[in-house]
Amino acid sequence: MNALPAVAVLGLGAMGHAFAANLLKKGFTVYGWNRTPGRGDDLVSEGLVQRETAAQAVSDAQVIIAMLTDGDATLAAIRAIAPSCPQNATFCQMGTIGIQETADAIALLETLRPDMLYLDAPVSGTKAPAENAQILVMASGDQQRAGAAQQVFDAISRGTQWYGDAGNSQKMKLVINAWLISMMQGVAESMQLAKQFGFTPGQLWETLDGGPLAAPYVKGKLEMIRKEDYTPQMQLQHALKDARLALANAPQGTMPMMSEIVDMWSQASQGGLAEQDLAAVYTWLDNSRKA
Repeated sequence: MNALPAVAVLGLGAMGHAFAANLLKKGFTVYGWNRTPGRGDDLVSEGLVQRETAAQAVSDAQVIIAMLTDGDATLAAIRAIAPSCPQNATFCQMGTIGIQETADAIALLETLRPDMLYLDAPVSGTKAPAENAQILVMASGDQQRAGAAQQVFDAISRGTQWYGDAGNSQKMKLVINAWLISMMQGVAESMQLAKQFGFTPGQLWETLDGGPLAAPYVKGKLEMIRKEDYTPQMQLQHALKDARLALANAPQGTMPMMSEIVDMWSQASQGGLAEQDLAAVYTWLDNSRKA
């Protein structure tokens, strides 16, 4: 059996933290870096080696995971780490950064480090599934050269789906997140109607449970609404970013509902809900109705 590759995790927010934690549990050597100091310090006792700079974090890593906010942050990270990466290392971009941004990142790494492998590998799943290694990795790139990365993906996920050329999985990620965002808006609006009729979130779920509409995702969001606890699995501001990316890449006029969601969620985000879970849009609708 192949020895486990050393891994650098750039970005130790909710998802990157979960990746690092699962890799440590599986016996990987993991180096961590985050733009905001302090993230991931709780994993040091589990074996995480924290580094002050991204370049230091990648210097001994065969596989590099980038889980950063957007395309600009990812491009900046590539520029910072390119001189320090080991020969033939694999760079796994696992955030949702956009289609053109992904093309730009691929081109930049090819220019700076043509020996390295770029894998576009966003994931389907949020914080809790990531913590339980139950996300799906949506990978694209040269699968024949991805043996070390596959060992990493196997440790942090329930499986990997491959989509061909690097960049294709970023497209599927926008499709999946558009579906997720539309579903959340539907849950919020339906629960508003249910509330007006005197029904609780629990009653709505009991009616759905066991039938074809009973998605576990819906159950989790209804539970958040019931508890009025919007501790983020996916922050509203991040979902809004993804909604805007979907709109930017869709043919004009093909996503009218997404356009309305972007307008509404922008108001909710500006109204103080940006760092709450996207389910907090229910609260924004509730407050708007009462205003």
